[in-house]
Amino acid sequence: MTPARQAFRVPDMTRKKSAENDRRHRYAIGDAVMEASRATPGLYLVATPIGNLGDITLRALDVLAGCDLIACEDSRVTHKLAERYGITTSLTTYHEHNAALARPKLLARLAEGQAVALVSDAGTPLISDPGYKLVTAAAEAGHPVTALPGASALLAGLTLSGLPTDRFFFEGFLPAKQAARQKRIAALAGIPATLVLFESGQRLPAALTDLAAALGSRPAAVCRELTKLHEEVRRGDLVTLARDYAEGRETRGEIVIVVAPPQEQAGDVDVDALLRGALARVSLKDAVGEVALATGQPRRAVYQRALELSKDTSDGAP
Repeated sequence: MTPARQAFRVPDMTRKKSAENDRRHRYAIGDAVMEASRATPGLYLVATPIGNLGDITLRALDVLAGCDLIACEDSRVTHKLAERYGITTSLTTYHEHNAALARPKLLARLAEGQAVALVSDAGTPLISDPGYKLVTAAAEAGHPVTALPGASALLAGLTLSGLPTDRFFFEGFLPAKQAARQKRIAALAGIPATLVLFESGQRLPAALTDLAAALGSRPAAVCRELTKLHEEVRRGDLVTLARDYAEGRETRGEIVIVVAPPQEQAGDVDVDALLRGALARVSLKDAVGEVALATGQPRRAVYQRALELSKDTSDGAP
């Protein structure tokens, strides 16, 4: 190759690289191509749609197109979002199975002065994923951390449920094994707040059955496929919902379960007095069901107290 041809090709490669960089910091909305601001160095926590890709924010698109790297749970999922909006930023995976190995690499990128966006497959990062460890490490290293709020299945389900929103407790996924699941539900029973849980379609009937057994007929809602074509919200009491899904209602898709808090006790209802009155009329089993329904107390807790009262009576206690 002659020196003249070498001198000709170097500028050509430079122009090609420059053109690639220009495309990298753009995004498209329909036919409109937008120039993205180059993101300043730091870690960006970017909420992404939970189903409908139209729920992305303009700020999120600007950062995703303007950063140096996008760390995602599943590159195939995030690629669909990037492709929809013409974003060509490089993707790398960061999830619970590779976090220990991937985290130092992301921190190294931040140390080099790069801008890294963290996204989950759907919704807001750090909700039921290992992202908080990366945030902790980045903050401790002195890197800026910025949150870009947006879609969240937790909040979408809570607001659609029709249940109290002034105080809520997010549990995430219940244990898969029944014994552990029942133990965890018993621990949640007394929390004076609306409960919000995630569940898979396959485990939904079993989860609702255990919730109904422990929490009785509390009002609840099952929110399925939120923001998607087949979005469905079913409201009712836990006992009815458990029966309906056990009988074969559609369970496919992503699920959010919302359960009302325990009923406030007017004047602090005396459960012992209610139980004594009921036990004088009906069987222990019926008395437990009657008082649990009337007070909103967990059935297991009422049953345990009924056994104690029955024992006190048999032992001669007043």
